[in-house]
Amino acid sequence: MAQKEYMKIYPRNPARVLWVVKPIGKVLRFLGKTIIHRPVTVLYPYEKLWMPENYRGRPGLRFDVCVGCGMCVKMCPTACIKLVETDDKDGKKVMRPQINLGRCAMCGYCAEYCPPNAMTVTPEFELAEYTREDLIYGPKRLVYANITPKMEIHLEQTLMSDIANGNPERRVSPFMTDRPVLIEKKCISCKKCEKVCPVDAVKMVEHGVNEKGRPILYPEFNNDTCICCANCVEDCPKDALYINEVL
Repeated sequence: MAQKEYMKIYPRNPARVLWVVKPIGKVLRFLGKTIIHRPVTVLYPYEKLWMPENYRGRPGLRFDVCVGCGMCVKMCPTACIKLVETDDKDGKKVMRPQINLGRCAMCGYCAEYCPPNAMTVTPEFELAEYTREDLIYGPKRLVYANITPKMEIHLEQTLMSDIANGNPERRVSPFMTDRPVLIEKKCISCKKCEKVCPVDAVKMVEHGVNEKGRPILYPEFNNDTCICCANCVEDCPKDALYINEVL
């Protein structure tokens, strides 16, 4: 009974089902084009598309350029990077990045924020493995043999002062302009900043003696070698250092 009342209100209309004709027609036209012309797909993995050098595949590492500052660890949004101890070519123990590619988002932030441009992007994207452990790339495995300048990602910005001075086209790296600054009254001369600097840009210099006759040591920074990794600022136990941002 209910069905009869429904059919009275909504009688059969064959035109309502004709909407499927339009998408079917589009599919048939596309089929005709692919039969006549070359297909839009390739026979992967027997055929492969060309990848540009700056394609954001897995991260690459210049082992000898890396200073172990840990900037890549701080900037990784998926926390897939950590510094591990390894041997360099001279057998010396150094800290270098290790990446879990099973968690990596291939965003390229590690390459963008690397001060010495030791981290790069690579066009390598075929990373399938049988176990999750095999997706953990150590420092030696991260090394990419054919790194080119186009694989580097340079973090550059335009300073507001340059815009005000009529030079908006000038680009500078914040790692070359921003520098740590000391608040002397907070410094306790613990030398922690000197120990954690990866490029030896911090040197403790004596500035007189205190009331107990002990030397007062304050850090001095070599602006030519400093890479503004902020390790000294983060490890300062008294917050006596901060990064002066050049605007």
